[in-house]
Amino acid sequence: MGVHTNVQNAVLLGRDGEDKEVGSVIISYKIFPVDITVSFDALKKRIEESLPEFATIYGYGEEPIAFGLNALICAIKIPEDKTGVLDELEKRFEQISEISQVQTLMVRRVSQ
Repeated sequence: MGVHTNVQNAVLLGRDGEDKEVGSVIISYKIFPVDITVSFDALKKRIEESLPEFATIYGYGEEPIAFGLNALICAIKIPEDKTGVLDELEKRFEQISEISQVQTLMVRRVSQ
């Protein structure tokens, strides 16, 4: 079995010569709402609606910031063969009126 890798993706070549996807990428974002009155349930729904078809929510969390303001931690799973997704997701998040700022926390590869 041959192995082809580059910075953008890691693909195994099977015996039949077909590429086989190895894993996925998890991108974690810290999402700051415009104020403390923003409903995280509604914000989560807007985020999910804004995702491209190949992306799925991997999980959510909350982090206290100050004076009652919390940030939403959002982990998104994408196929590792997609490129330019970080910028695309951030642009989509910027279109959501309840979001004031988005910070990329971590990008990591997972095997499934």
